[in-house]
Amino acid sequence: MKNIQNKWIRGAIPALLLHCSIGTVYCWSIFSQEIANYIGFSKGAVEWAFSFAIFFLGMSAAFLGNLVEKNIHKSSLIATITFAAGMAGTGFFIWYGGNHQHSVLALVGIYVSYGFIMGIGLGTGYLSPVKTLMLWFKDKKGLATGLAVAGFGAAKAIASPIMQKLLGDNQNGEIFKMFYILAAIYFVMMFVGHLLLAKPADWVEPQNKSKDEGIIATLKREPIISYVGIWLMFYLNITCGLALISQEKMIVKCIGLAGSVGIISTISAIFNAGGRLGFSAWADHMKDRNTVYKLIFILSIAFTAIVFFTKGIAKGDGNILLIIFVLALIFIVNAGYGGGFSNVPTLLSDHYGMGSISAIHGITLSAWAFAGLTGNQMANAIVSRTGEKIMLHGIEVNPTGYQNVLIVTGCLYIVALCLSIFFVKPIKKDK
Repeated sequence: MKNIQNKWIRGAIPALLLHCSIGTVYCWSIFSQEIANYIGFSKGAVEWAFSFAIFFLGMSAAFLGNLVEKNIHKSSLIATITFAAGMAGTGFFIWYGGNHQHSVLALVGIYVSYGFIMGIGLGTGYLSPVKTLMLWFKDKKGLATGLAVAGFGAAKAIASPIMQKLLGDNQNGEIFKMFYILAAIYFVMMFVGHLLLAKPADWVEPQNKSKDEGIIATLKREPIISYVGIWLMFYLNITCGLALISQEKMIVKCIGLAGSVGIISTISAIFNAGGRLGFSAWADHMKDRNTVYKLIFILSIAFTAIVFFTKGIAKGDGNILLIIFVLALIFIVNAGYGGGFSNVPTLLSDHYGMGSISAIHGITLSAWAFAGLTGNQMANAIVSRTGEKIMLHGIEVNPTGYQNVLIVTGCLYIVALCLSIFFVKPIKKDK
């Protein structure tokens, strides 16, 4: 009974506290336009703060994976301090930008605070509880990591209405106050998670001669092409997910559901979280966990093709069947996007064991870093350079541009499926 309690008190609960806090990075789209208006810059210029946050999430995970491996208490404390400090710093530079319109210092300050400082908190906070959960839930590693990573995905659904309320209460448009409030709330949540987080008492870390020997020796267990396949298919899944998710709001407006954008965004966030938990728990019952990636890519290809060939985005307004196809695509991609995240650590542990899993997982999250720079920007480039803008129900949209995004993501999903089939070596989950 005590061991069962420890699984939750020392593993699952602190993981949720950490991931439900840092996962709010995906709420950026809720207030990015307001920030742009407040400091006097274009939305496109401000959007780079989110791209930098995802980039430094992946890079800090890659470079600090060894620290997480060695000391989760130090890494979770670093995550707590940097995430809260980055949130508060973002608020400060928004305030400064509001008082000094068009200030480059304010814009760069937001990049550094939300992008770099918060990015360090995101990377270390994301990694810190994952291995711990897999150690506590040895027989259900997928369920355990899915539970924590689902917290990251569900954070947007939980925090969005709270942020909308805080924005609405700021009658003077002083958006910076929201960041101060959130910084305090998330510091408390993450600090409690930091205090509770602990590995099982009977776990002994493998001793290596040097910090690099364990990772290098572990990766050499299998042909390097297998790891390259995992990295690339992970990267492509994130890139495609971000490409569609970044256009989700405008696609929904394009099919005549502008009044339901908030509801659909919440539902898609639930699918994102559900995919993280559902796909990883399902993979626990598969002989080869890589099978779940094949299913994710096949589903994504199928629904992308349906919407593309029926021109669901361009012709969906007023057509119930096409609207259903488009919404199904959004929800499936969100679920697969989340499922891709939750299955990576367990897939890596199946291939390389638990000895250096935090470090290897951290290196693999560099794929997230590069996808954070390419996914959104790729979709924005396609939409801005192809098709033409039209007025639909008083809203300016580019149906052809959104359809063209599907051509690229569909092709990339096919490449990812080929990588999963031909590059990633099948392996039993008994390591």
